[in-house]
Amino acid sequence: QVPLKPGRSLMDWIRLTKSGKDLTGLKGRLIEVTEDELAKHNKKEDCWICIRGFVYNVTPYMEYHPGGEDELMKAAGTDGTDLFDQVHRWVNYESMLKECLVGRMAVKPIAAPKGEDFKNEIISIMLYSIYIYISFSLLYFLYFVFYSYDWFQTDSMITIIIYTKQKDMNEELVIVDCQDKRLRGEIIVDDHSYLVEIDLDHEVQEDLAVNIAEKVGKVEIILKKKDNIHWKKLGHPLEGHNTFIKLTDRGLFYRKCKLVAKTEVTHDTRLFCFLLPKSTHLRIPTGQHVYLKQIIAGTEIVKPYTPVWPSLPLDFKDPSCHDGARIYLMIKIYSCGLFTQALDHLQIGDYISVSNPEGNLKKSKVQMAEELFLLAAGTGFTPMVKLLNFTLTEVSCLREVKLIFFNKTEDDILWRNQLEQLALRDERFEVQFVLSQPTKDWLGKQGKISSSLLSEFVKRSRKDSKVLICICGPTPFTEQGVQ
Repeated sequence: QVPLKPGRSLMDWIRLTKSGKDLTGLKGRLIEVTEDELAKHNKKEDCWICIRGFVYNVTPYMEYHPGGEDELMKAAGTDGTDLFDQVHRWVNYESMLKECLVGRMAVKPIAAPKGEDFKNEIISIMLYSIYIYISFSLLYFLYFVFYSYDWFQTDSMITIIIYTKQKDMNEELVIVDCQDKRLRGEIIVDDHSYLVEIDLDHEVQEDLAVNIAEKVGKVEIILKKKDNIHWKKLGHPLEGHNTFIKLTDRGLFYRKCKLVAKTEVTHDTRLFCFLLPKSTHLRIPTGQHVYLKQIIAGTEIVKPYTPVWPSLPLDFKDPSCHDGARIYLMIKIYSCGLFTQALDHLQIGDYISVSNPEGNLKKSKVQMAEELFLLAAGTGFTPMVKLLNFTLTEVSCLREVKLIFFNKTEDDILWRNQLEQLALRDERFEVQFVLSQPTKDWLGKQGKISSSLLSEFVKRSRKDSKVLICICGPTPFTEQGVQ
């Protein structure tokens, strides 16, 4: 994110979109936009961008964009769909930019090839058709050989069985929701997922159970009937039912979660505890995040946050840490932050939408590390909590974990006492606090992230040691750290 000028906050943008001002420059008309026309609008003072076939005039949004004008200009006058998906696929741009909609991209006419070009075109089409056939045949093979489902019933139960043939199946790869008779069971397979999505024939009770046979990859979803009657069929398949597709094509799924606790961590940071519905099975993997979604002033706002444990226990094997019914989020409240202010005003018992998890950290990469360096700034510490848990309990070759934790002042340090206690308890763990605005009494390190400062801390203990460095914090911190 970049600092925005006064009067250019998200709330200011929402006010502008509701002011009735013409933000497209077309006086309410919608037009078909050709590629040539789109390409003409490629300047800061006249910038159009295409996302998923729709063209938006983002010129008035330039000064309100949290990522800065330069990021928007990367897609100026072009199709910015891929760039948008890479950076923030989760943002509801249709809601944010609805008053900037210029129109739809025109269908590009295809000229008929002639002579030798015609022959080459036919050959290209044939080769492409063969490629498509092989690709779909492979997908068909994977889908029907490895993924299928069945169901059976007793007087009081319905059991849906999903056969995956995946030998490393575990709880984190299975997400189940049952809301208003709509059953949704998703199996995550690398960057794809298999989905069972059905409008059940009859009502079921809220609590469901999920059993996983890890060695054979069988997943059982057990539902309790509300009435002890015989079901003639399981229900009606919904749009995504019985499909095996890429996660990015699947889209995010949200469920309503209740706020059950809110505690103060520091002067401006809170620990929120959200309760999952009884009809949900969700385990968030290490290194992954969820999205919170809230309607604010009539606009849908979405933000990502990484779940943490309720505390940093000295014994990570304490089962209370792994309570799958709750999601804990450590969130800094910004005085001018529209979304975090709305979160801070939530009352116990209020609901918010929480998404399925996303993220690309591979546990296999962590499991090979002999030395782990964690560079965190502010609430960039949150992804490190579960990483500490995982490495200190499950990585057998680990010799050392060092957390270098950057903050402005001592009051900003999250879980300082718990981190210091953990360092005393486990000799493999070390923590270094670095402050950019310390008081005169501060005896520790001070400054901002730099090569000279990091060279003191990030050192191999052995020449051939396998090292993994994880970094999280504000964008300038992360970019400087990577450099």
